[in-house]
Amino acid sequence: MRAKITYAVTAAVLVVYFVLVGSRGVLLIEAGTPLTIAFGVAVLVLPLIGLWFLWKNTQFVRRANALAAELDAEGGLPVDELKRTPGGRIDRDSADEVFARRKAETEDAPDDWRSWFRLAVAYHDARDTPRARKAMQRAIALHDGKPVQSA
Repeated sequence: MRAKITYAVTAAVLVVYFVLVGSRGVLLIEAGTPLTIAFGVAVLVLPLIGLWFLWKNTQFVRRANALAAELDAEGGLPVDELKRTPGGRIDRDSADEVFARRKAETEDAPDDWRSWFRLAVAYHDARDTPRARKAMQRAIALHDGKPVQSA
């Protein structure tokens, strides 16, 4: 729940920022000189890119959470079996061991979104965020019945 609240607050702050930046872009355009119009248009592009990125990221998070809820209802969520340091950090060797099992599971069932979901969690635990995201995107695509590109 804490992660959801943090995400919502961050998204709200970004939207406020985008509105403020966008209003400055409009003011620059209203000034009417060629230079301020050019800067105003450039300033307006940044919030549009930011809003698009925020929208795509929010959709990704919502789909991943929906898969987690479905997997939880099936009783198939991965169990946290990782060893931790006294400070609470995940032990790297433990994460690597679990990752190896999840990778083998995914290789045995490459068309099962559940195995890709669990692999994404293992990548995340191993602190490999880009691969975790790609594995989760693949899980979402498989779940939705969309064609999946080979990695």
